[in-house]
Amino acid sequence: MPNEQATLEKESPYRLPNFALPVSYDIRLAPDLETFKCPGSEVIELDIRRPTDHILLNALELEIDSAEISFGANNEKIKAEVHLEPETDRAKFTFGRTIPAGKAHLEIKFSATINDKLRGFYRSSQTLPSGEKSWIALTQFEATDARRAFPCFDEPAFKATFKLTMEVAPELTAISNTKVESQSVDAKTGKKVFSFGRTMKMATYIVAFVVGRFEETKAVDVDGIPFKIYAPIGKLALTPFSLEIGASALAFFNKYYGIKYPGDKMDMIAVPDFAFGAMENLGCVIYRENALLVDPLKASQSEKERVADVVAHELAHMWFGNLTTMKWWNGIWLNEAFATFMALVAVEAWKPEWKRFETFGVSRAMAFATDGLKATRAIEFPVSKPEEANGMFDILTYEKGASVLRMLEQYIGADTFKAGVNAYLNKHKFSNTETDDLWESLAAASSEPVEDIMNSWIFQEGHPLVAVELSADKKTLMLKQERFYYLPESPKEQLFQIPLLLRAKTAKTVIEKKVLLKTKEMKVPLDSHDEIEWVVVNAGGHGFYRVAYSQALLKTLSGILPSLTVLERFNLVSDLWALTVNGTVKLTQFLDFVKLFKNEQDKNVWAVILSALQYLDRVFYLDTKKLAAYTRDLLAPSFQRLGWSASDSSEDALTKQLRGSVILTLGTVGQDQAVIDQAKDLYGKHLAGEGQALEPDVLGAIISILAFVGDEKRYNEFEKAFATAPSPQEQERYMYALAAFKEESLLKRTLAKTLNGEIRSQSAPFVVRGVMLNPWGRAVGWQFVQDNWEKARTVFPSQIITRMIEGITGLVDAKMAAEVFAFFAEHPVNEGQKTTDQHLEKLKVALAFMEREQRCEPS
Repeated sequence: MPNEQATLEKESPYRLPNFALPVSYDIRLAPDLETFKCPGSEVIELDIRRPTDHILLNALELEIDSAEISFGANNEKIKAEVHLEPETDRAKFTFGRTIPAGKAHLEIKFSATINDKLRGFYRSSQTLPSGEKSWIALTQFEATDARRAFPCFDEPAFKATFKLTMEVAPELTAISNTKVESQSVDAKTGKKVFSFGRTMKMATYIVAFVVGRFEETKAVDVDGIPFKIYAPIGKLALTPFSLEIGASALAFFNKYYGIKYPGDKMDMIAVPDFAFGAMENLGCVIYRENALLVDPLKASQSEKERVADVVAHELAHMWFGNLTTMKWWNGIWLNEAFATFMALVAVEAWKPEWKRFETFGVSRAMAFATDGLKATRAIEFPVSKPEEANGMFDILTYEKGASVLRMLEQYIGADTFKAGVNAYLNKHKFSNTETDDLWESLAAASSEPVEDIMNSWIFQEGHPLVAVELSADKKTLMLKQERFYYLPESPKEQLFQIPLLLRAKTAKTVIEKKVLLKTKEMKVPLDSHDEIEWVVVNAGGHGFYRVAYSQALLKTLSGILPSLTVLERFNLVSDLWALTVNGTVKLTQFLDFVKLFKNEQDKNVWAVILSALQYLDRVFYLDTKKLAAYTRDLLAPSFQRLGWSASDSSEDALTKQLRGSVILTLGTVGQDQAVIDQAKDLYGKHLAGEGQALEPDVLGAIISILAFVGDEKRYNEFEKAFATAPSPQEQERYMYALAAFKEESLLKRTLAKTLNGEIRSQSAPFVVRGVMLNPWGRAVGWQFVQDNWEKARTVFPSQIITRMIEGITGLVDAKMAAEVFAFFAEHPVNEGQKTTDQHLEKLKVALAFMEREQRCEPS
């Protein structure tokens, strides 16, 4: 904490002053899962840094019964008068006299509500094998919701230790951040009393406790740390996959960071209702069921990748975020971006055949799609209000942040990057940091101007487009940068420090060069006496920038596609598609270029191609006959090679994933009747248990195709399958399929489920989004949003309401879009206005593209 007196005295309506600092909390809670009330008490040890007659804490939706402060050598005690300030989430404790500087203890008795908002201390439920409903109470405190469970200094810089005691009903178990020190039964109440060990010094947002009925795995020893998973009753069989990747990742991070995991145990808990994918509470990581529980024999490759990524991501946080923590929420991007990046590193080490840094290209492309908007934001920006902190958890924080870290790592070298990270963690463990602290450590390790480079990416909006051409003598590269936009924008001076990796071919050699492009234009001599035959800018493919090659250079690259890496080929297509969407390149040119990839065998390169075809299908959905024929012709060689199943058992996972993608696209965008008929036949045999078992990726594709062409009978069949699916992944396949039918009456039934509880509130926004992104569901989906706006804002978790709003990007119809723009002009979204503005602009981008191209007619 800063020492300046002016800073000590400074107060903000949404910030706590720092003249009183928490040292430790001793908390006792008695949650009642029948009344959903939780009486509690706490003693906060304080370091009072100057005399004061009051203390400010965060508190929201709490009843505070009494408070008393004790201080001084004689342990003098004074009762406090408490004034709640709900508009600023604060409680003011006034003592009627001055409390001297020094140690003090504030004792508070209070009561919290176990709410249904999926934030703070909230309730979830499971259905036991007997059919009985069983309640679970759990926490989700990030960013600013610990204050809903107990009065506290609810800011990341106010680190302290926490010791928790919980009284629960005798049939329940309790889990928290640390090991259970003792367990007893209260003779008067019959309740179980769990006393947990004291935590390390940490922020309030990673305090956690869970109460309910669970099954648990046997503990696995990971470098002396007991590691186990808790699952809802009857679902323990779905834990081995996550236990394996979790143990591998924890051991990997112990070695990578050079610092042993700072907790005394690691529990991962799956719960039925959770707004996000997971939460990295120290030693008590809580997950959505579909992010932790999985049957690897029935899950698709992307479903297994997601589970592995989420588990590794949360465990990476134990160091980056939990051990070393940002001072304030403007720095949350670094926690999340680094965990996203390190998850890829850990999963790559665990399953190198998955090639996670190649498949991450797809996620990076999604970040590009948002970052090319006028409505994008800088990765790091000022945060003052709680809702602004919640708005930081978006694709720019995670995917763009991870991408620029990967770009930096590739530029300075992986070993140098690791050395800088380890130095940073060792220097700042158990404390709080600013972003510049990491850049300082990386600069010291690399002797590169890391702060200057990274600040140009972190504090500026958007990303650059690098135009590339050769000099007249073909021996010098001519580079030019400007910010990339999807919509026309008046140019303004904006320069990035771009770490470029170049690879060029001459008649005699291949030249590799590292260049830092800091100016608008730059000439790069490649120190060769021979003419350059071809050049790859963004060699390796990890830079977060677009590249526009001259026609001559693009033509030469088109002739050497097999010699480029997967990400280099991916970027060629992705960058050309972006230039097509913004009008620089004609659609016909892009589609002609894509024909060069007919014999492509990598699923990631195909992912960007198929995504473009799906975009075209959505924009021009009433006039897609020629697009369908183009798609069938383009995919014919791949389908002929891949078929419906693997020819031998040695086929890799990514090829299986490609098979599913090809079949899905042929059956939907390609409208391939033979594929549709075969899908119906294979699904019938699957239900009857006949024939060869379908690969999970193929089964997922078949389910989507059958929804696309399905009638009411098929809908009823899928509806039943959704209700009875044995794993979270299988349930999700059928749930999203219910949003993919064409008949409006069926889609209305799906939408109704999002409000009547058949679809859990954590999933409801995603399903409504799916209906609106379905071209045949535009009208009913948009009408549903308008008719149920206020109710949806109440029923759906506020933290993810923008997931529903994302569906408006699919309403590519001039009349409907006008209604959308008018509606959101009158209905601001405080929980995510910036994200909403981005969705609105994406709709404008699609409308401009449709108007410009008029129709989709591949040659």
